Amino acid sequence: MINAKEFWKKRFSEHTKETSRYLKYIFNEHIGIALLFFISALAYYYRQWLQGLPEDFPTAWIIALAFGFITGYSPVRTLLKEPDLVFLLPGEYQLGDYFRRCLYYSYVVQLYLIFLVSAALGPLYFASYPELGTRHYLMMIGVVLVIKIWNMMSNWWMLKERNLRTRLVDQIIKVVLNITIFYFLAQGEWVYASIVTVLLVAVVLYTYSLSRQKAGLAWDILVEKDQQRMRTFYRIANMFVDVPHLKNTVKKRNTLVRAIVDRVPYRQNQTFSYLYKITFIRSSDYLGMYIRLIVIGALAIWFVSNLWVKVAFAILFLYLSAFQMMTLWNHHRTIAWLDLYPVKKEWKEKAILQWLQQIMLFQTFLFGLLFVFQWNPIGLVLVWIGGSIFSYLFIQNYVKKKLT
Repeated sequence: MINAKEFWKKRFSEHTKETSRYLKYIFNEHIGIALLFFISALAYYYRQWLQGLPEDFPTAWIIALAFGFITGYSPVRTLLKEPDLVFLLPGEYQLGDYFRRCLYYSYVVQLYLIFLVSAALGPLYFASYPELGTRHYLMMIGVVLVIKIWNMMSNWWMLKERNLRTRLVDQIIKVVLNITIFYFLAQGEWVYASIVTVLLVAVVLYTYSLSRQKAGLAWDILVEKDQQRMRTFYRIANMFVDVPHLKNTVKKRNTLVRAIVDRVPYRQNQTFSYLYKITFIRSSDYLGMYIRLIVIGALAIWFVSNLWVKVAFAILFLYLSAFQMMTLWNHHRTIAWLDLYPVKKEWKEKAILQWLQQIMLFQTFLFGLLFVFQWNPIGLVLVWIGGSIFSYLFIQNYVKKKLT
């Protein structure tokens, strides 16, 4: 006999230990300071922007899309592993309490996203619909919490369906209905919202009837979904610390390799220069994170009006990029063959420092171009000079010390 309650406690304890171990590296003091600065500046300009909010601003659509997607995205964490396909499958009928606890846990964990989005969109909603007031907005959040439960239960029932297209169509229909409900609710149209809610209930009941026709759970799908979510978490954690569980994927990216890596001279002292550059380009971690930080930093610089805050954002995202790319140094540390290379250690250190310097200067150049498009020559000079100086000092005074 399987004690479902004790089995859940064991799995949950293992899961929390695993995730908390990596979360403390993700939210370290460096990232914490950067996030604090970024959120504070964003909140300040968000408040200023709301004071001049246009009357025809599509607030209802923004509310509807945000709430519609966070209610529609309601995955169930089962904490299952590959061996469970063999050892737990025969005892499926004894695990009802285990899966109920999985549903409770999944719902509670996802509440933070609802409250975060609600808090962020609250000032926008009050500025657009002052006549509806706080009470109406709180009632709408209550509706979000209820519809979230319906979506989660429906998604759980649909996990018995092996046809991917059927699951995808079901998900799209529910998301569209969710968005429509909150679009009407945002404008105070409770009658229309109620009609669409009835349609959503009908879809949820239909998924329940489908699940009753399926015999047993699709264990392979449950394991695959859970592993997929853990891989996503590991990829994020791997940007901050080495994750042995993560299987890195490699992409060819022939164009970038020819443009950057093929220019490295074929000399002994350039061995690690070649290695770090091709790792940066072809690995699934570094290039994607580098581009995302550039895009987010560019958006922050573009939409902020104050010149000095623009420059501060440019320096902030230079710092974040360099701090994340530092992990290149340890990327190949588990490969013993590299120790057999007849190259000097200082060549390896020089290669990583030069490459980090180059990508920081390139990022500085891109940030400076934003000021060209905004016809702001003073900002261009400040970012190019300040970013270059910061890049040099950060590499020489911080990164270099961390490598030794």
